[in-house]
Amino acid sequence: MKALTSKQVLQENHTSDPNAVTSLTFTHRALSDVSCLAEFKKLEKLDLTFNNLSSLEGLKPCVNLKWLSVKQNKLRSLKGIEGCVCLTVLNAGSNMLQSMEEVSSLVRLRALILNDNEIVSICRLDQMKELNTIVLSRNPISKIGESLGKANSITKLSLSNCKIQEIDSSIKYCMELRELRLAHNEMRALPSELGRNTKIQNLDLGNNLITRWSDLKILSSLTNLKNLNLVGNPVADKDVLTKKIKNLVPSLHIFNGRPIDKVIRNATAGTDDNHSVDAKKGQKMKKHKQPYKPINKDKDENTPSMDPKSKRKSRDSKDKSVIDTEDVAKVRHDDADEMVYIDATEKKENREDDDVAVGKKKKKVKSKASGSLAVQLLSPEPEVGLGGPSAWDL
Repeated sequence: MKALTSKQVLQENHTSDPNAVTSLTFTHRALSDVSCLAEFKKLEKLDLTFNNLSSLEGLKPCVNLKWLSVKQNKLRSLKGIEGCVCLTVLNAGSNMLQSMEEVSSLVRLRALILNDNEIVSICRLDQMKELNTIVLSRNPISKIGESLGKANSITKLSLSNCKIQEIDSSIKYCMELRELRLAHNEMRALPSELGRNTKIQNLDLGNNLITRWSDLKILSSLTNLKNLNLVGNPVADKDVLTKKIKNLVPSLHIFNGRPIDKVIRNATAGTDDNHSVDAKKGQKMKKHKQPYKPINKDKDENTPSMDPKSKRKSRDSKDKSVIDTEDVAKVRHDDADEMVYIDATEKKENREDDDVAVGKKKKKVKSKASGSLAVQLLSPEPEVGLGGPSAWDL
């Protein structure tokens, strides 16, 4: 057991006055007891990330604390946090919490981060009139229930990697919601109530069980939607989905991690190129095909026949023409597929001047993957700590 002492705090802050200390950072210290902090009445910001805390009881007297991170500790309960009535930001992610009931009295809270715990249900958030950010991803939460019934100020909600099977009707009360993450769950449909969240700009529904196109039609009500992810759903396997989604949500900029207009344009261009290549291939093959000539038995036997080397040269020329045409088709087809399907996080953005030999000529194949915008939706979820701009903002 390793306890933090008042003397240690004062020494590291080069002061002898506890009231002069307003911000403390003690990370990676293996601390299991911080009860000495009760002496620091003016403390407003405290970072205790990566320690061995199993209780927050020692923080009860810290009534002026506004910002607290106890991420990556050994907490099984938030008991003691009730005394920190001035808290606006609480990050208790990556612990072993089974309940979040203790936060319900923190009426000034704005950002609540409790990802990677063992929480099974969301407590009532009725008293938190200023709460704008909730991160509960990677918890075994199966339903939202009525917990959001009065959470009118929420703008960012993350419930990715939970066990949610459906979005409950209380989501309709989150009228200020702009970002909603529900990836890696078990949802099969979207409720009609979602259509009332017209301010949503970013919606991540990747890796769920949505199968039917009709289950997506409610998205037409989200007139401000700019970023949508459906990767990993059965419905996303359909080739025509991108164009149908664009018609359904004209405001959309990014779809499945790619700029939607470029995806549609490149897919169309790829199809046109393939038709063009097929036509050229047919012309070349027709050109090199030898017309049928009946054998003239009366032909003078002394007429010199084609030299074997010339025959081989002609045959090689014919084969080369066909192979080159097929190579062009393959290059164009593969490039179009890359631009449509490749993950922007793995593709180099500046892959531009790849020379592809086509007979005696060279054709430049450009790949224009715009990863800078797309990465923001598919990249690992950012840690929200200050309730500031989201990593989804474009």
